[in-house]
Amino acid sequence: MNNIEAFILGLVQGLTEFLPVSSSGHLEIGKFLFGNLEESLNFTVAVHGATVLSIVVVFWKDIVALLRGLFAFRKNEETIYMLKLLLSAIPVGVLGVLFKDDIEALFNGNIHFVGAMLIATGILLFGTTLVPIGKRKISWLDAFVIGIAQAIAVLPGISRSGSTIVTALLLGNDRTEATRFSFLMVLLPVIGANFIEIYSGDFSGKNPVGTLPLAIGFITAFISGLFACKWMLSIVRKGKLFYFAIYCVIIGLIALLFIH
Repeated sequence: MNNIEAFILGLVQGLTEFLPVSSSGHLEIGKFLFGNLEESLNFTVAVHGATVLSIVVVFWKDIVALLRGLFAFRKNEETIYMLKLLLSAIPVGVLGVLFKDDIEALFNGNIHFVGAMLIATGILLFGTTLVPIGKRKISWLDAFVIGIAQAIAVLPGISRSGSTIVTALLLGNDRTEATRFSFLMVLLPVIGANFIEIYSGDFSGKNPVGTLPLAIGFITAFISGLFACKWMLSIVRKGKLFYFAIYCVIIGLIALLFIH
């Protein structure tokens, strides 16, 4: 992997992790168009770690408040919220443990499948224009249902942020709260998945990424992730998700009709 490839992949990871356009779908299309770029566990862990770090920076005050409440070791609002985040991680955790090989088999370069799922994401995002603005806080049931949406988003082409935020909105939750919960809920699965990869992975690899490309990918993913995370918060507050619906449908149609 050269420096330019590292920059492009870091940029794609940082932007599409938070914007409702499916990072996995775009990476599948990118690998197809660029001729299946060499993959590296080192690089994958680095760029995912970078996007996790960008969430921590954006939601630093929220995370500190939640941890303080949790380590007070008593029932309070922060502890309940943390337990809801944990509940939301159960569906994708179960899916990852029981069907890991089946999930990995979906990432086989089937661009037409990715295109269909991007169109499905677009339709889902369009649904936000049909529901009234909600004011509810996320309940226990909401947290679990949103977690199921996150599990479904393992399909390449289904946006994780899009599916979880839209599900929260369709359940009548407040826009800002829906986005906050969506971004915080991804920390547990991503950190857990990275620890599993680090524990079980082979970091020597046949095609190890050099120090400079690794650094370029990490920094690019982190900076673009900061931008995308903050931008997404503003987009959801203003109810502008339908612009991304149009984008997803267009890219999905291109993948279905013109990529062979």
